[in-house]
Amino acid sequence: MARTCAIATLLAFCVSSALHGQSAISYRLTFADRAHHIMQVDAVFTDVPAGPLQLRMSRSSPGRYALHEFAKNVHGVGATDAGGQPLTVTHPNPQQWDVSGHSGEVRVSYRVFGDWVDGTYLAIDNAHAHINMPAGIMWARGFDSRPISVRFEPPPGASWRVATQLLSGRDSLTFTAPNLQYLMDSPAEFSAFALRTFTVSDQGRTPVFRVAVHHTGTDADLDSLVRDVETVVREARYVYGEFPAFDANTYTFIADYLPGNDADAMEHRNSTMMTSPRPVGSDRMEHLASVSHEFCHAWNVERIRPASLEPFNFDDVNMSGELWLAEGFCNYYGSLVLRRSGLMNVSEYVRDIGAAIVTVISAPGRQVRSAVEMSQMAPFVDGARFNDRSDLASTYISYYTWGEALGAALDLSLRERSDGRITLDTYMRALWEKFGRSAARRPGYVESPYTLADLKATLADVSGDATFATQFFARYVEGHDVVDYASLLSRAGLLLRSRPATTKPGPDSDLEVVLAESAGQPLTDAQRRFRDAWLSSGARNIF
Repeated sequence: MARTCAIATLLAFCVSSALHGQSAISYRLTFADRAHHIMQVDAVFTDVPAGPLQLRMSRSSPGRYALHEFAKNVHGVGATDAGGQPLTVTHPNPQQWDVSGHSGEVRVSYRVFGDWVDGTYLAIDNAHAHINMPAGIMWARGFDSRPISVRFEPPPGASWRVATQLLSGRDSLTFTAPNLQYLMDSPAEFSAFALRTFTVSDQGRTPVFRVAVHHTGTDADLDSLVRDVETVVREARYVYGEFPAFDANTYTFIADYLPGNDADAMEHRNSTMMTSPRPVGSDRMEHLASVSHEFCHAWNVERIRPASLEPFNFDDVNMSGELWLAEGFCNYYGSLVLRRSGLMNVSEYVRDIGAAIVTVISAPGRQVRSAVEMSQMAPFVDGARFNDRSDLASTYISYYTWGEALGAALDLSLRERSDGRITLDTYMRALWEKFGRSAARRPGYVESPYTLADLKATLADVSGDATFATQFFARYVEGHDVVDYASLLSRAGLLLRSRPATTKPGPDSDLEVVLAESAGQPLTDAQRRFRDAWLSSGARNIF
């Protein structure tokens, strides 16, 4: 049923576009010069209005907040009309090429270099094509709503296939996107990757989960990892009570685990792209941490999205004051879901959350910028590269870290205030109902993005206490105060203490968070019940 609805929605959108003169754009990707890390792109734009066609390379990429000048790797740009006659191409600025003299159809060709495997860039070699669309695809200004087709042509003799959230086309190598936003949010791995699938029944739907991994490990290693991925997927659902209505009823984990890769992970609407130099059979917790964090984004940020990021701007940085929640809460749930699913033990979890809490308490940056202002710094820190020096070491705390600590503070505060009846899960489900759950009328867009005021109002509704919500945001989100973590953690039998003199201080603080029992303090029954409710599977709270 869900798949039928998704396809029907797409067809209706395309028919509507055609009726309004919105002809499809087509791209053909070829890799004859893959040994030199080159992708050849041929694109066709029809029903082009009179005047120059403005072609653009993106300066930013969904999920990334800093500028990345993808145009630097483009060369050999040319254009012809439908009959093959050359058209005039000018280059008015680094990201733009204008094509004039056309009569309504423009055929564009160019080459783009890529040799960096991560969640942001493009990598082409003899083994695969690892494609983040903004790094390789030139788009036309004013054509944002047109449907798009993308054809992947395998190199001669290569048995490559495509892993992507793009929608199926006329054959196994042709895919479609309903608009530019969806296309740019849809990375692809084109290679002889290994594929595993599983399904999870969910309130009348049965979404399909694909795990596509380009690696050199064994089948046994991959099968073991996929079992853990399924465990994460099943547990993550309990936070929100249901899976999103994935487009085409499918979610795809795309992973490149090969030597020389960068360690990275990037969320997308119905997929995630994960990269690592470590083999599939090693560093299991690191791989699973990426899986858990990025899958959280299927709800938080891909559908529960701040208005500051909707729609995504490909011409400039995307600044948001809500990344402490959009990213930081996924950090919080990334570890918590691993703990709740049994893939991480309690001691490991306490070490993870303790590190975030201690950083926020101790780092001097907290006195300089609030969590909102730290979020707004993302264009300068999220994969950004500068040659000059800064004082960020003393003025900045990552919004991932601060948001993780705020997630713990809000979760424990809500549990304490309600005797466990209201939790951060309750809050996230409320945000899901208000801002994320409704079906998108335009695939690739979010219909009801939220503001900071919406977050505050929702907390007031959930907690039943507007004063609590106002003060929490004023002091800890928009202000510089730090939560009384010692008191909150004590309810769960955790100690915030100075490190013993016999241990080395941490890199940023001499504080640490430890289990009470490891410090020789037995748990009370109340502490044990509180901790169990916090760190045990969310299944008992939903089904």
